[in-house]
Amino acid sequence: MSAELWRPTAGCGPDCLPGARRVEVSPGRQVARLLGVLGMLLVGAVLVVLLPVLPTAGRAAALRGWARWTAGALGVRLAVRGRLPRRRALLVANHVSWLDILAVLTVAPARLLAKREVRNWPLLGLLARAGGALFVDRSRPRDLPRTVDRLAATLRAGHPVAVFPEGTTWCGVAPSAGCRPSRGFRPAVFQAAIDARVPVVPLRISYRSAATGATTTAAAFLGDETLWRSVRRVLAARDLVVHVAVTAALHPAPGADRRLLARAAESAVHLLPPRPPAGRPTLAPVPLVGSSVPESAVGERLGLAA
Repeated sequence: MSAELWRPTAGCGPDCLPGARRVEVSPGRQVARLLGVLGMLLVGAVLVVLLPVLPTAGRAAALRGWARWTAGALGVRLAVRGRLPRRRALLVANHVSWLDILAVLTVAPARLLAKREVRNWPLLGLLARAGGALFVDRSRPRDLPRTVDRLAATLRAGHPVAVFPEGTTWCGVAPSAGCRPSRGFRPAVFQAAIDARVPVVPLRISYRSAATGATTTAAAFLGDETLWRSVRRVLAARDLVVHVAVTAALHPAPGADRRLLARAAESAVHLLPPRPPAGRPTLAPVPLVGSSVPESAVGERLGLAA
């Protein structure tokens, strides 16, 4: 496997971002939001010290609260549909923005799988490590099996893990299918769920304007864009809502095919027919589970053995 294959790319570019006529909040509101975010970063510095000594439940509550309040400081509201199973699970989601991390931590303060470079980010890298994040070196594909083993060990230990298996961000707007990473959900991380015998829970993340109800790319973090430019666009956005839909859990059978499992999860997230591997049968899309569906329905078993 070459380094190029392990570094996914998306087809999104500046044309995918909102035009100059987008509605923004006043400059004063933007400054207030920025100050609020800086305050939450200071809180994050305190958490770097506290998280390692907190019990598991306390650590989860602290991460969930910090993520929710940081999103609020940015002016972003969170809407969640569905609920997670109570047992440990591998959470997989599409990847639109750096805001996805806050959304996932608010729904389920899991241990995140992040690229190695995040370790060296000022403060956020320290916070990620204190929160138990796992890191992958995408420049060394041969290390991938060891990363999968670490994921499986973390799941066996009873900790939920969250992964963005597309490996890169894209605009997240359904009609722009050409923008999606060409290889879709990478199957390697799904082997960890099979080895640890835990369910896979696909999360569908989307961003909408509360005023219009329409999907927006205001939060998207694309290509060569700087993080600061993306943050400024979010600070200026009016009525931005991040929607997280918890779909039906997938329960792989022992010895299941990780490629089929990845395609089933991708189908659930994007509501699109899965990309079947050559010579393998297709899988039907997994239906969305609403909050009114009993947990027993969420736990419907799906045998995916090869």
